[in-house]
Amino acid sequence: MRRRFEYPSRFFSRLPEPVRWLALPSALAVGVALVMVNGSATWQPPLDEPHPRDAAAGYCEDLMKALPADLFGHARVIPDPSPNVAYWATSPRTVLRCGVARPDGLNEEENQRKESPSVNNVTWYMENDGHGGHKFTTTLRKALVEVDSPAGAYPNPVDPLSLISTPVNSIIPDSFGRLNAADDEAA
Repeated sequence: MRRRFEYPSRFFSRLPEPVRWLALPSALAVGVALVMVNGSATWQPPLDEPHPRDAAAGYCEDLMKALPADLFGHARVIPDPSPNVAYWATSPRTVLRCGVARPDGLNEEENQRKESPSVNNVTWYMENDGHGGHKFTTTLRKALVEVDSPAGAYPNPVDPLSLISTPVNSIIPDSFGRLNAADDEAA
């Protein structure tokens, strides 16, 4: 048993004392840093395909064609993983899904009264994604669009909505059937 620890102890005894004192804390700090970096980089927003029905399928098809090829320097990944899903090469990726179901959170009265971001005349319901980022879903539209804005991908989680809201507003009618409706026109 003594023999097994003889070589490492001889190695460390040859090092100057300050180096020996810092060896273990330095190794632990590096190990913790590696675990934290790898742990946070492993989660990616899902690419699950929604299945829009009827007119919503047509709106989604048109929206997918009109989405920006670039979100703040991050290219859209081509080909799209499915006809109703697009994503951009942020780290972690930014994912848009068209034709999603209404979020369960919107069925709660307190969430219906909650302040929601409105970007370029499109109102978005905001939820935490459970990983430090946010999930935004359009409200009051004939087809619902969901955007995952993961933690660390943008300085402000609403940033991708500024480039996505304009095509949404011009392609997917609001609940009153209007395109390009301004916020102040909402009834």
